[in-house]
Parts: sequence; C-alpha cells; structure tokens
Amino acid sequence: MDVWGLTDPGKVRKQNQDAFHIERLRDDSLLAVVCDGMGGAKAGNVASRLAADVFTEEIKRTFSPDKTPEESERLLRTAAKLANISVFEHSQLSEEFSGMGTTLVACLIYPRAILVVNVGDSRAYHFSADGVACITIDHSVVEMMVRRGELTPEQAKTHPSKNLITRAVGTGSQVEADVFRVKAEKGDSILLCSDGLSNLMADQEMLFEVVHGAKKDDCCQRLLEIAKDRGAPDNVTAVLISLT
Repeated sequence: MDVWGLTDPGKVRKQNQDAFHIERLRDDSLLAVVCDGMGGAKAGNVASRLAADVFTEEIKRTFSPDKTPEESERLLRTAAKLANISVFEHSQLSEEFSGMGTTLVACLIYPRAILVVNVGDSRAYHFSADGVACITIDHSVVEMMVRRGELTPEQAKTHPSKNLITRAVGTGSQVEADVFRVKAEKGDSILLCSDGLSNLMADQEMLFEVVHGAKKDDCCQRLLEIAKDRGAPDNVTAVLISLT
C-alpha cells in the first residue's frame, strides 16, 4: 500500500481546523483518519486533532491482524465513541471550547478486510477501473433531503443548509458511527477528504485525477490546486491510499 495526505487552510479561512493522521500498523495494515473541526477560533482545530489522536491511539492499542472483520468493526465503533467522549469532555472545560465538535472519517485496511467508519460529512471514496463510488453517507440536512427526494445531489451542493450536519464527534455525550465494508482489489484507490474538497469537485472529476492523472504521488496536490482554483472557501484535506 502507498499512502499520501495533505491539509491546507484554503483561500478564505485564516485557520485550518482540519486534521489528518496516517498510521502504518504493520507492513500489511494501515489506518488513515480525516477530521474536520467546528467551533470557535481555537475550538475547531482542538476538536479535530484530539479526535484524530484519540481514535488512532485506541486502534493502535486494540488492533491485531488476526481480528475478524466483525471484531474490527467493533474496534472502530469503540474508538469513535472514545474520541467523542474526549472531545465532549474537553468542550466542558471552558467557554472557549463550548460546543466544539468534528467530523471523522477513517479507513482501516488489513489482510482480512477494508473498513471505513464515519461521523459527519467528511467522505470516503472508492476508485477502481469500474468508476467511482462514495462509500460513506453524509450525516447532514441536505443528505436527508436528497434521500427524501426533496433535492437532487447537484442541488444539495449549493443549498443554503449544505454545511449543517446532523451528527458530529464531541457535540453530545454519545455518538453513533457508521461502518462500511469495502470490496476492493489491487490497483484500486481509496480517498478520504473533508467537505472543503468534496463540495468543489464532482465525483467524476475526482475519478479522472485519481485514476487517469499523471502520478498517484502528486494526486492530493492536484486535487488541492483544483479546489484553490475554485476559490477554496473552506479548509481542504485529502488522504489517498493506493492498494498495490
């Protein structure tokens, strides 16, 4: 497996409240996490970094390659719950951190399974020779409206409520994470990203850059440059995993 990641404040925000972490658990196992924080001047970046760190440390502590996919799913859900508790308790420490929270999307890859966990609207995509598929389902107001048939996916991208999420890490004492199993083959790629990227690019545009772009090792940079060319009003984070 090869993996690359970057994060950037974008062209409008002065502060970057996104965070990502990549952890090689062993030669054939990998964990990648992307978090998009929300809150006041300092709270958002505290929330995203704290969630990414706690989540990663819990997986490092409990993961072993002999775990069944079902056992690993439980590990991911537990790690998300512990990240939620840590961020929520930190938010109670002072007014400065009150109400802070973060999205979380992560991918665990090991010989027995490829698993994705998410809370919020940061996304995971699967790219293959057959095309692109969004693995995760946004926990957002507009996603609920799309599923009810009230909006098309294209209308959702520009809807006034597109930034309102219905589930986040740390905004309450408990949170439920979604976990997905991914069927992927050698040569496929998985992209984790914050909405600072997914709001600005269509799935097919991402597919072109990931699958048909010049090189995988500069793909995240190319995605960032496209976002910046389109104004990058939000922080942009991308982690690309190539299954070799």
